[in-house]
Amino acid sequence: MAARVLLRAARAALPGPVRGYAKKPAMKSKGKNVPKEALEGPEVCTDPAMLTTYAMGVNYFKDGPEVALKPDSEYPDWLFKIHLGPPKKLEELDPDSIEYWRRLRKYNTWYRNRLKKGKKL
Repeated sequence: MAARVLLRAARAALPGPVRGYAKKPAMKSKGKNVPKEALEGPEVCTDPAMLTTYAMGVNYFKDGPEVALKPDSEYPDWLFKIHLGPPKKLEELDPDSIEYWRRLRKYNTWYRNRLKKGKKL
C-alpha cells in the first residue's frame, strides 16, 4: 500500500510522459543560398591497358594493388554462359522451366499489389 503511494508521488513529480518516442535530431541549416556539397565518387579509370588486365574497383582494401584478371581457362564454364542482357519476357521462357513459373508468380504479385493500391491497370 505504501509502495503505491510512493509510486504515485514519483510519477507526479516527473515532468511529461514517462514513456514516449525519442526526439528527432534537429537539422542545422547552413543558410538558404548556400549550395549543398556534392559527394564525390571513386576515381574512374580510363586506361585501356589497366581495364583489360585488372578488375578495377574490386579490391576492397584501402591500400594495395588491384586484382589481376586470370586467363579464361582458370574460370568455370558456367561463368561465360550467364545471360547478361535484359531479362527475358514471359513469352520467351519455356513453360516447363522454373524461371517461367517464378516470373509468372512475380507478375501476379505485382498485379495484385496494383489492385490493392487502387491504381488503374
